[in-house]
Amino acid sequence: MRVLRGVLAVLLLGLLLWFVDWRAVLGILQRAEPGWLLLAAGLLVAQTAVSALRWRLVAARLGQRIAMGHALREYFLAQAGNMALPGGVAGDAARAVRARAEVGLERAGMAVVLERAAGQVALVVVTAVGVGAVTLVPGGMEVPGAVIWVLLLVVGGVGLTLVGLSRMAGQRAAVARWRQGVRVAILAREVRGLQAGLSLGTVALNLVAFWAAAAAVGVWLPLGAALVVLPLVLFAMLVPLTVGGWGLREGAAVALFPLAGASGAEGFAASAAFGAVFTLTALVGLILMLRPVRVA
Repeated sequence: MRVLRGVLAVLLLGLLLWFVDWRAVLGILQRAEPGWLLLAAGLLVAQTAVSALRWRLVAARLGQRIAMGHALREYFLAQAGNMALPGGVAGDAARAVRARAEVGLERAGMAVVLERAAGQVALVVVTAVGVGAVTLVPGGMEVPGAVIWVLLLVVGGVGLTLVGLSRMAGQRAAVARWRQGVRVAILAREVRGLQAGLSLGTVALNLVAFWAAAAAVGVWLPLGAALVVLPLVLFAMLVPLTVGGWGLREGAAVALFPLAGASGAEGFAASAAFGAVFTLTALVGLILMLRPVRVA
């Protein structure tokens, strides 16, 4: 699977480079500004730290104590694993397995799943708000109908899933435990504001990092376009068909960046710059893995 995902990524990248003219992409990347790339890297490291904080909060609400240094190390490891291993979530699964000692595998897995789900829901919300805003504002960016329909299907699918699981909770004890976990760790009055802030913070840091990567290659996205185009491109990374989202992310960028007045080649270059920075920051996890730390 790892080999097939890598081959698919290479094939997609090759086809896209042929489609947009690889010479144009190479010329754009050669003019990349290191300062903007460093800013993107710093924002992505900050995003990982905020995500680790969110995991600690969810885990604490479920009775699991995780030291911040350990949480950060584990999160970097999970990111590196997600990029390298089949399925795109293997790193998170391993994070849950390594954290099972105190509360058991189910509770540790619940903490990881709920933490990641909170971030994805925040991304959906930001995307929906961005698309709605530019669609309703007179003279705003014209979003293709297919994009709106796909977004509506995603939002509807999430809603139907939640309703279905809620109804199943009365019949299945395992589902009831997960529903209670959501109530305690995500929706409880004393933490829901903080959870929303952390999740929206991770999305914001990701988007600004992508915006900085685009700026590094000379693509300047206005706010409205950034709130629509960049979240949709990030969605492509969630599809576990290639390694680290490579190829799928660039394909989405080639298709969507023209909505913001950029060319397909500029979209490819911006996405590739972001992907390279994201990969390098995730590799910090591999470095940390070689340096054992004492868990407090």
